[in-house]
Amino acid sequence: MTDRSRPPPRRRPAPRRKRSAGAVAAWEAHTRAEFTAHDVDATMRTMSRRPHNIHLPTLAGGANRAEIRRFYARHFIPDLPGDIRLDLLSRTVSEDRVVDEFILEFTHDRVMDFIFPGIPATFRKVSLPTVAIVGLRGGRVDYEHIYWDQASALRQIGLLDARALPVVGAEASDRLRRLLRRRVRAPRRPRRTRGRR
Repeated sequence: MTDRSRPPPRRRPAPRRKRSAGAVAAWEAHTRAEFTAHDVDATMRTMSRRPHNIHLPTLAGGANRAEIRRFYARHFIPDLPGDIRLDLLSRTVSEDRVVDEFILEFTHDRVMDFIFPGIPATFRKVSLPTVAIVGLRGGRVDYEHIYWDQASALRQIGLLDARALPVVGAEASDRLRRLLRRRVRAPRRPRRTRGRR
């Protein structure tokens, strides 16, 4: 005989830490497929059924799987410079979103349609503070909204004369790194505790 006075036990939702760890793992698998493996198929396997991807300063990317596959195959993965690197500064995570703040650094040694559409290589170094807002669905990347300062990017490859404009170049990356280093190195003041008398 069953005891009807007790409600059935409820399933407890997975702890938030585990769910947010899954979001980070999905995003990192996606970036490894792009930047390390240079594999379009592997990159697409990390994405949801109806994703979108947009690099806001140039509107590069795609609004569906076919457009994104074409973007990755023709304009992104083959256009990545050999020395490209992402230096992660901060990460904010929830179970369905990852927001990364990083510095994107590379030598402009080829046409890079996602940043400099149609512009021939200038062989200049570029350092751009960048933000990626990544949505996840079902353990896969559902969307990417990627932002950087295009005026700074154009100044760094010599296409924008910023002498009369309030535009900075690689100094923005340098300032961010210095500020973050200072925060890490700053000694913490001991908390004052009231002693018992």
